[in-house]
Amino acid sequence: MAKEITAAGGDAVAVADDISTMAGGQRVVDAALSAYGRLDGVVCGAGILRERMLFNMTEQEWDPVLATHLKGTFTVFRAASAVMRAQRSGTLIGFTSGNHQGSVAQANYSAAKGGVISLVRSAALGLHKYGVTANAVAPVARTRMSAGVPMRLAEIGEPEDVAALVVYLLSGEAARQGITGQVYTAAGAKIAVWAQPRELRAVYAEGGAWTPERIAEVLPGSVGVDPMPMLEGVAAMERAARGGERPNAR
Repeated sequence: MAKEITAAGGDAVAVADDISTMAGGQRVVDAALSAYGRLDGVVCGAGILRERMLFNMTEQEWDPVLATHLKGTFTVFRAASAVMRAQRSGTLIGFTSGNHQGSVAQANYSAAKGGVISLVRSAALGLHKYGVTANAVAPVARTRMSAGVPMRLAEIGEPEDVAALVVYLLSGEAARQGITGQVYTAAGAKIAVWAQPRELRAVYAEGGAWTPERIAEVLPGSVGVDPMPMLEGVAAMERAARGGERPNAR
C-alpha cells in the first residue's frame, strides 16, 4: 500500500507491526511522528474474520478477532490520543460494521465491532475539550475480507467510496462542523448515520420496588421490546439457504 501511494505521488511510510500489543500501537504512532512531525489523523482499519456459530466457537477463534479489531483500535487510539491532546487537535477514526447489531455466525466480529463504536464514543467524550474528534465508519465494500461473505448484499460499493468519506471526516471542515461521536455507513452511493443509543420507554414501580411477578404483568405492555431488524430477516435467509439459494442481506 505504501508503494502504491508513493507511486501515485503521495508520501507514505509502512510499519509492519502487531497492533494487538501496546508496543505495536505505539510504534505505529511513533513512526508517523518521526516521518511527519505531527499527527493530524488516525484511521484504524485492520481486521480479520474467524466465522463460527457461537456454540462451536473456540477461544482461538474469539481472541484474535477481538485482539485485532478492538484492542488494535485501542492501542493506536491510546498512543495517538496522547499526542493529539498535547497539540489540541486531531481526528480518530475507527472501522466498525453494520454487524455490530448482531451476527448469526460471527459473534466475535460483532462483539468487537460493537466495542469499537463504544470506544469511539468514549474518545469523542473524553477528548472533546482538547479539540480532538472521533468517529466510526461502517463500510460496505468489496474487499478481500468481504469476498467470502455467504450472502448477497443489496447495497455495496467499492473501497474508493469509503475512502471519500474517511478523507472528509479527517478534514478540518468536518471538525469545524462539530462532527464527533458519530457512526456512518458508506455503501456505494449511500451514506447513512446510525442512531445514538437512548432509552425508548420506561415505567416506574409503585413504592420503588419490583418483584418478578409484577414485572411480568407490567413490562410487556408498558415497556415492551425494541424489534431487532436483523432478527426479522434471519428466517427468510434460512429458507433461502435451505432452498439452495444464496441468501440476500440488506
